[in-house]
Amino acid sequence: MSCPPPAAARLALEAVTWGNGILHPVSLDLAPGRVLGVLGANGAGKSTLLRLIYRFHKPQAGRVLLDGQNIRAMPARRVAQRVAAVLQEQPTDFALSVAEIVALGRAPHRRALAGLSAQDWHIIDHALERLELHDFAQRPFGTLSGGERQRVMVARALAQEPGLIVLDEPTNHLDIRHQLEVLRLVRGLGATVVASLHDLNLVHGFADDLLILADGHPLAFGPVEAVLTPELIARAFRVVATPRESAGFDFALPTEAHFQATMPTIPEREKSS
Repeated sequence: MSCPPPAAARLALEAVTWGNGILHPVSLDLAPGRVLGVLGANGAGKSTLLRLIYRFHKPQAGRVLLDGQNIRAMPARRVAQRVAAVLQEQPTDFALSVAEIVALGRAPHRRALAGLSAQDWHIIDHALERLELHDFAQRPFGTLSGGERQRVMVARALAQEPGLIVLDEPTNHLDIRHQLEVLRLVRGLGATVVASLHDLNLVHGFADDLLILADGHPLAFGPVEAVLTPELIARAFRVVATPRESAGFDFALPTEAHFQATMPTIPEREKSS
């Protein structure tokens, strides 16, 4: 018996802000089942935005809506059932087996002190199968490679049966093969996905939509082909982006003259607003 895919959630941000100028108002509406890539240089506000979405931070202003409901007004347990986060920080208890790590995803659905039910184990088994981890089920988590550990964390998120999966730099520290593997697996999970990325050339074939941030300001939101332009890349990353004949870009540092002529920064009045 196979498990049906989770009901994908609709995510909307209504002018959400956080901190003293760390994140300026961000608004977007992400349809169920869409995959959103969040791009920006270091310090652009990507991780802060993700923390607002999975309810770690409370917005200074604005609202995060999950299927039309304010996420701050929802019971914490309900949010945990609907939103899964895969973070750069991985479990420190390396003595746990892969199956035990994945089983942690069932915690939001269990009553206090209750053990795992037959249905829970069925869902865990499905997650292990989906992420091709059955052969690793009894292996200690600490013996796995970086790519294998990341697959385990995605499996734990899948076992949570969320409608929305949030991933913070899911390909960080992985070689190119494992980067492509993890993104392919995430893409096929069936949930709505929000993932921060640092490699622009991994976006094609993974994301449906992009949000580009620079200095805490949203520069653009929309379909990949409309947003991922040399001009917006230049503004966000301060590099010269040259499109390849196939998908992707080549990058170079600009000369000072080129920088001044073609890479406008965010006006000072916007930074101070």
